[in-house]
Amino acid sequence: MTEITQLLQAAGQGDRAAADQVVAELYGELQRLARQKIRAAGEMTLLDTTALVHEAWLRLAGAQGKSFPDRRYFLAYAARVMRHVVIDLVRARQAERRGGDQPAVTLNTAIAEQTPQTDEDILRVHEALEELAGVDPRLAQVVEMRYFGGLLESEIAEALGVTERTVQRDWQKARILLSMSLKT
Repeated sequence: MTEITQLLQAAGQGDRAAADQVVAELYGELQRLARQKIRAAGEMTLLDTTALVHEAWLRLAGAQGKSFPDRRYFLAYAARVMRHVVIDLVRARQAERRGGDQPAVTLNTAIAEQTPQTDEDILRVHEALEELAGVDPRLAQVVEMRYFGGLLESEIAEALGVTERTVQRDWQKARILLSMSLKT
């Protein structure tokens, strides 16, 4: 059993120091996930990589009774939490009482190089992903881990306990179902 796995088990039993040590050791990988989310998000989020990792960690730390058998499951769950952080941020921006219909302004010039996505596009993808989860939860997991988490096919296969070829087929099927859902 690896050190990370032991720390994750201790954290699942309520050891706060172990939980903090897990994040410290996996911080680089969490930042990689966050970087991929922000890159894919375009101008939809005002968070930077560090802020997304920290917000996700606050939510992960607040998940009472949640235990992770190993590093892969932790990172897959972290990817899901980051997705929800981004979705919550978009929803908050869109809330009329907060002036959500006003365009966000940023001084970050890297955003100009990215593919723009509107808040509506992000919410449509989220809703389509929710529909997909109702049809086939594994397809939704594959999309979350690959698109939102930036995990490789081999990492997804290992986390889900399937072959890489199954992940590839699931990805193709999910893309077709999502594109049909987004066209309607």
